[in-house]
Amino acid sequence: MSLTETSQNRLLALARQSIAHGLQTGRPLPVDLDAYPAELREIRATFVTLESRGQLRGCIGMLEAVRPLAEDVAENAFAAAFRDRRFPPLAAGELADLDLHISVLSPAVALTFLSEADLIAQLRPGIDGIILQEGARRGTFLPSVWEDLPNPTEFLQHLKQKAGLPAAYWSDKIQAYRYTTEMFG
Repeated sequence: MSLTETSQNRLLALARQSIAHGLQTGRPLPVDLDAYPAELREIRATFVTLESRGQLRGCIGMLEAVRPLAEDVAENAFAAAFRDRRFPPLAAGELADLDLHISVLSPAVALTFLSEADLIAQLRPGIDGIILQEGARRGTFLPSVWEDLPNPTEFLQHLKQKAGLPAAYWSDKIQAYRYTTEMFG
């Protein structure tokens, strides 16, 4: 599903408004879904990424679609600004310099593989977002991470570390899922 440019711009504006609302109230912007077209009311999963002067400033999202697209963007924009544990909460003076990017995720599809090498061979650099899971440990990289980690082996090693596993770790219990994104902003 590809969003219209108008819908993309509306979501970017909504994300910024939710952050501004959060600075004033400490809560995400409430979304009146009746004010949005049908494509922005569909149940979809998103990530909102914040950058300041080219550096990551926050990134929060959902891997499963559980709420309407417009609401998911408002909630994730607020969370990226104020709840990403890697960063202090956003200060009012930072909002003007903030670049916002929204990734709308496709449903994740389980990958079938016989070994780590088999999984690596199935990865599509620049296309795939990957969820890696073993038991309660789980991590994901959006497709945009391929820009920094273009080598599939290194991509997987870093993703294992993000999931709380050693880079060289492998087990037959590891599960992997693939998704794609429509990214804009």
